[in-house]
Amino acid sequence: MSVLTARSRLLAKALAVTAVAVTGPVRSPQVWRAPRAGVWLIKGRLTRVAPRTDDGIIRPVDIDISPDVMPTLGLTCFLSDTLAVEAILGSTRHEIRARGGTTDVAFHETWVLPPVVTVRSRPQMEGRVSPYARAGVNGMSVFDGDDRNGVTVDLDNGPGLILQAGADIGLKGPWSLKLDVRKIWFNMDPTFNGRTPTSDIDLDPRVVSVRLGRRFRDPGFPCPVVSPRPRPRAPRRAGCRARG
Repeated sequence: MSVLTARSRLLAKALAVTAVAVTGPVRSPQVWRAPRAGVWLIKGRLTRVAPRTDDGIIRPVDIDISPDVMPTLGLTCFLSDTLAVEAILGSTRHEIRARGGTTDVAFHETWVLPPVVTVRSRPQMEGRVSPYARAGVNGMSVFDGDDRNGVTVDLDNGPGLILQAGADIGLKGPWSLKLDVRKIWFNMDPTFNGRTPTSDIDLDPRVVSVRLGRRFRDPGFPCPVVSPRPRPRAPRRAGCRARG
């Protein structure tokens, strides 16, 4: 069985489970409650990472980096009812090819580990659908690279910036379905056979995720809570006593 076939079957199974989860709880009378301060969310997801590169990096050919779909894990801590911090762990494998004219050669394959930490803000909503926005940073790290066709590739690591938008869809009890899109800005200075490209490589991948999450009040370690600042009390006015 090829890797592509195995991943296609994995994606099909995940979508089937998601469809069952969505169609079942909608008929349930149980009311969905959005996560509150002090709650943890643990999420398993399927993530598609699609890097993008600029043309003309190594003339006369262009560099093409393949997309990949892999399972990833997310952990969210709600500091308040509307503010949360999320960490995402997962790794994807990408093939780098040179394309142009009659040239179409794969010359490197590597794993990429982009640990992500984001801060999430959402409106305080009681319905089943809770939209949110995030911003954060990631540390792009490449490892286990495999050179091909006589080309030696040296890729560097570094930080990147992230913007993300998505929605939580309440299913039943502590379970929820999550859909989100992330945009990552990452720049690297690679070398190919010791040769520096005519410009930096801006990967800037677009990341799409479908996730199934479960809410936990206390999984064994506390989630810090940011208490809202108490409102100052208005000074009391001295009342006038009626004379008898």
